[in-house]
Amino acid sequence: MTTSTESTYFDLHITGLGYLNRIREVKPKKGAPFLACDIAALNGPTDDASYVRFDARVSGSEAQHLVRRCIQAVDAEKKVLIGFRLGDLWTDIFTYAKGKRAGEQGVSLKARLLFVSWIKIDGQLVYKAEPKPTETSDPIPQAPASSAKPDAATPGPSVPAADAPEENAADTSEPALAESF
Repeated sequence: MTTSTESTYFDLHITGLGYLNRIREVKPKKGAPFLACDIAALNGPTDDASYVRFDARVSGSEAQHLVRRCIQAVDAEKKVLIGFRLGDLWTDIFTYAKGKRAGEQGVSLKARLLFVSWIKIDGQLVYKAEPKPTETSDPIPQAPASSAKPDAATPGPSVPAADAPEENAADTSEPALAESF
């Protein structure tokens, strides 16, 4: 019998959308500096949403690159809305040092920002992550061939004409959007 020394973990991820705030470089007394930000995540019904605030350490080179590119927009107080995935959620209990709650205890939700799926600045899409290719060896199933000729009055599956240009335009302009911001 062989025993494996490889560690395994259970992942708990939070996905959502929220406003990016307070992008900063944190320089702890011990350890290496790191990039951090606040995310005011939208929660609840769309017509009466509330916010859940996360204090996030930005992890991974791609997420760091994207968040750094948003610093100027956040500093200019533009609305930067992102699709995100957080991991390693934990709470931090602290004591307010000033303000009307000075001396009271508070709780901060902390997490690692693992992935940014898209970014909108003042409602304008400036970045959308490329979908990851799936590894499948099976081709997409095709409809069985018919011996009868197709009837001109019976069109095959198609995309509505109104949707087709937008979909194609978005596919070709996404790299340009990502590069422009």
